[in-house]
Amino acid sequence: QVQLVESGGGLVQPGGSLRLSCAASGFTFRHYWMYWVRQVPGKGLEWVSAINMGGGTTYYADSVKGRFTSARDNGKNTVYLQMNSLKPEDTAVYYCAASWRFIRATREEEFDYWGQGTQVTVSS
Repeated sequence: QVQLVESGGGLVQPGGSLRLSCAASGFTFRHYWMYWVRQVPGKGLEWVSAINMGGGTTYYADSVKGRFTSARDNGKNTVYLQMNSLKPEDTAVYYCAASWRFIRATREEEFDYWGQGTQVTVSS
């Protein structure tokens, strides 16, 4: 059974930091690109980041570039999203996703696997 379980969300003040984690199981984690995608209330999904199988290549949306960093630990089957200098507009449900290929998708069905999401709220 494939599972992607996100954790680390919560309430943080503007300018603060959070680190999200996504623990994967049920598939060969090291063979997949891993992604973070977010959904702002009342809006569609926004592609946030991608990291390749080995972790040496990353891509980011312009809205988070320079503030967010993705990393992975293939020994622990876990991908991370370090979020710094958080802004109120970063408030969203953050989803972890996997695909065997690189994609800049904004629909759940375009990914091979999808997590349940974790809420991040940036507010004073």
